Formats: sequence, structure tokens, C-alpha cells
Amino acid sequence: MEKDRLVAFSDGVIAVIITIMVLELKAPHDVSLSALKDTTPVFLSYVLSFIYVAIYWNNHHHFFHLVRRVGGTMLWANLHLLFWLSLIPFATSWMGEHAFSPVPTAVYGLALLMPAIAFYVLQAVIIRAQGSGSTLARALGSDIKGKLSAPLYLAGILLAFVDTRIADAIYVLVALMWLVPDRRIERTVQRS
Repeated sequence: MEKDRLVAFSDGVIAVIITIMVLELKAPHDVSLSALKDTTPVFLSYVLSFIYVAIYWNNHHHFFHLVRRVGGTMLWANLHLLFWLSLIPFATSWMGEHAFSPVPTAVYGLALLMPAIAFYVLQAVIIRAQGSGSTLARALGSDIKGKLSAPLYLAGILLAFVDTRIADAIYVLVALMWLVPDRRIERTVQRS
């Protein structure tokens, strides 16, 4: 299968995910600036989730610059990633609507952890298909950010029951870690 079909489908699903999240933003019924205060948790949840979905889209885009062929296992691994990403709008809405309460904040962390695991699986499937000496494998190297993300999400999930502000800070920290596109892959794409 041509990789362009997989990339186009993934782009479409990610666009729908973002659309669903933005449709959850409701305008206040009051016209005062103070009415916006009540929408702050929903808006902040949306912003963080938008950043996360954008990070996945960006990294997905970079990864597939280094993929030559797409096979069945890669298609299923990609669908696995898209499934978990599609649950982010639900977790975003729940956390925002309940002003960062412990259970919704922990579920939000789970909604971040699962796509991280799925992205790792997709990455492993691509490397297995292309070989350990592939361009992608060389570009990723030790992948410290990838290895650090899952334990941080787990810490956020657990700490949501202690203090949701700590959990939220961890989720923001991981997003900031990934906000800058992976330069290793960009350099490799430019050399290819």
C-alpha cells in the first residue's frame, strides 16, 4: 500500500479529533468578562489537548517521511494509535467540565498514556519492517523523550489523587518536552 493513503487517512482522523474538541467549547450565556472565568478549565483543557494532538500529528508526519512501504501490521499499528487519540476529546471534556477533579484528571492522564504507548508500538513496527539499521532507527537513537514520557504520565495519573495541580503540571511538562519537533528526524529527512 502507498504510504500517502495512510498519511491522508491519519490526517483526516486527527482533523476530526480537533474538530470534536473545539465543538465542546461552549460560549458563556452571560455577556460579562467574569462569565469567561467559569469556562477557564474547559478552555485550558482544550489548549493542552490541542497541543498534544498537534504533537502527535507533527511527529507522525515526520516519521512517515522516513517510511518507504506500508504493510498490514503498520496499518493496524497506525489504527491503534488513532483509536487512542480519538479518546482524547472525551477525556478533555470530562476534565474541563469538572474543573480538574481527581478521577477525570487521572483518566485524562490515561488518555495521554495510551497514545504514547501506541506511538511507541507504531515506531517499533516501522523499525521492525525496515530493519534496525533503517533511517528511522538511526534518527531515533536512544529516544530519551519517548522513554521518559510513559513514566511521567503514570506519575501524573497516580498524583491526580494526591493533588491534581501536580498531575496537570506533569502533563504540561511532557507537552513542553515534545513541543519542539524532533530535530533528529528533521535532520535525517533533510539528508535523505
